[in-house]
Amino acid sequence: MAEEIITSTNADTVTDHEYNASEIQVLKGLEAVRKRPGMYIGSTGERGLHHLVYEIVDNAIDEALAGYCDHIEVKILKDNIIQVTDNGRGIPVDIQADTGLPAVTVVYTILHAGGKFGGENSGYKVAGGLHGVGASVVNACSEWLTVNVRRDGKEYEQTFRRGDPDGDLKCIGTVAEGVTGTRVTFKPDPEMFKDTTVYDFDTLEKRLREESFLNAGVKITLTDERQLYTPVLEDGQEGDPCYRSEVMCYEGGIKSFVTYLGEKRKLEVLHPNVIYLKGQTDRGVAEIALQYNSSYNELLLSFANNVNTPDGGTHEEGFKASLTRVFNDYGRSHGLLKDKDENLSGADVREGLICVISVKLQEAEFEGQTKAKLGNTEIRTLVSNMVYSKLMEFFEENPGVAKAIFEKATQAARARAAAKGVVAVGRVILRCKIRAAAAIADGYLCNGNQRHAVRRCDGAADHGIDVDHILDLAHGIRHHFTQRMIHVLHRLYFYPDMPDRSSRSRSRPEAQAPARVRW
Repeated sequence: MAEEIITSTNADTVTDHEYNASEIQVLKGLEAVRKRPGMYIGSTGERGLHHLVYEIVDNAIDEALAGYCDHIEVKILKDNIIQVTDNGRGIPVDIQADTGLPAVTVVYTILHAGGKFGGENSGYKVAGGLHGVGASVVNACSEWLTVNVRRDGKEYEQTFRRGDPDGDLKCIGTVAEGVTGTRVTFKPDPEMFKDTTVYDFDTLEKRLREESFLNAGVKITLTDERQLYTPVLEDGQEGDPCYRSEVMCYEGGIKSFVTYLGEKRKLEVLHPNVIYLKGQTDRGVAEIALQYNSSYNELLLSFANNVNTPDGGTHEEGFKASLTRVFNDYGRSHGLLKDKDENLSGADVREGLICVISVKLQEAEFEGQTKAKLGNTEIRTLVSNMVYSKLMEFFEENPGVAKAIFEKATQAARARAAAKGVVAVGRVILRCKIRAAAAIADGYLCNGNQRHAVRRCDGAADHGIDVDHILDLAHGIRHHFTQRMIHVLHRLYFYPDMPDRSSRSRSRPEAQAPARVRW
C-alpha cells in the first residue's frame, strides 16, 4: 500500500482503507438514481419534488406534439399522491426484443430506454424527453408507482415499489374502441425527499399554464383533491365547497402567453398587438412573441421542445444579439440615431420588454437532465436570422410602433448614460476627499499645499467640484475627532473608575482630587 501523505489540508479527510478492485462499485438498475437523485432531478428539496410531476407531464406533452393528445389531467390526491392522465397513444405494452420485457416495464425500470432518441425507429419527431430517463427516474424516486395503459381495446396495469416491479404487467379489462392513453399515479418517497413531500398547487399551476400556452389548443386540467375549499363568487357570495381546480387552454399560443403576462402585472403597453415572429429550417422551428410596455423591467422566457430553459442557451443568445442589431441598424437608417450617438446596448433595447421564445428541434441538446440550458449551436443562427429579417420587416411596415419602441430604448440609453455620469462624479468626489484627508493628515494645515493637492485630483475641475467645500468638510471631521480624543483622555485620567457608557449604571463616582499632570 502506498505511503500516506498527510498535510494540513487533508488531515481530516485521510483514509486507511485499501483501494483495489474490490472497492469499485457497479450500481445496477435504478440504484444510481436513488444514490444520487440530485443528478437527475436537480435536488431532493421542493424543486426536485415538483420536477417529478414535470417529467410525467412532459411525456404527455410529447404525445401532443406528435399529434395524438389534446387533454392532460393532473390531480393532487390525498397524502400528496400525484396522478397524471393523458389521452395519447398509450405506452406500448408488447415485448421489447432486446430485453424480453414489456415495453412499458422497460420504460419505467431501465435508464436510457425510450422512443425519443431520433432516427427511423423513433416514435417522435420532436420531443422534450431525450435521454430516456424521465419515467424511470420518477419511478426510482417514488415509494410506489402504478401505470395504467389503454390501447388496443384493453387496459393494462403494473405497479412498482421504489423502482422495482411489484408483479408483472397484467390486463385488467377492456375499453371502448378508440380509447387510448396513459395514467401514472405515484407517491414521492419520503426516504428521498426528507425536507418535504407536500406539493404546492400554485407552483404546479404556473408550470402547467406555461405548457398550455406553448401548445395551442391542448387542454390541461389541474385539480387539488387533498381538501375542499369554499370559493368566492363574482358577486362576493360564497359558493358550494369544492376541490380547487384550474382548466387551461389557449388557442392563441405564445401570443396569448405574452398578453397574459402583461395583464397579470397590470402593465401599460406601448403597442396593442403582440409582435409575432416565426421561422424554420429542416433542423427546427422557432417562434417568438414580444410586446413592449412602459415599465423598466425585462421579462424573457425561453423554451425548447416545451421545456423551460431558465438558464437560457443558444436560442436566447441569438435573439438578444439580433434584437440589438435590428434597433441600431433601423435607427441609423431612419435617422433616429445620429452619427455622434452611441449604439444602443442590449439592456437599452430590452427595457420594458415581455418576450416568449419557443423553439422545437429534432435533436435538442440540453445541459444536464434538468434541461435548464439549450446548447444547439444551429438554433442560434436560425433565431438570429429570423429575428433580424422578420422584425426589421415589421418595423418598416409599422413605423408608428417602431418609433414608440425606439423612443423607449433611447430613453433607457440616456438614463444609463446619466447614471454612468453620476457614478463617475461620485468617484471623483471620493478621490478628492481622500486627497483632502491625506493632505490634512500630513500636516498641510497652514498653507495652500492642501488645496493644490486636492485640485490635482483627476476630473475635479471637469465636473465642477467645489474643492474648498471638501477641504472645509475634512477640517471639520479632523476638529471633531480631536475634540473627542481630548474628552476621552480627560475622562480616563481624572475619572479612572467611571463605568463604561454602555453600562446600565448611570451613577458617577465622586471626583478625585486632580493630580498634577506632566504633558
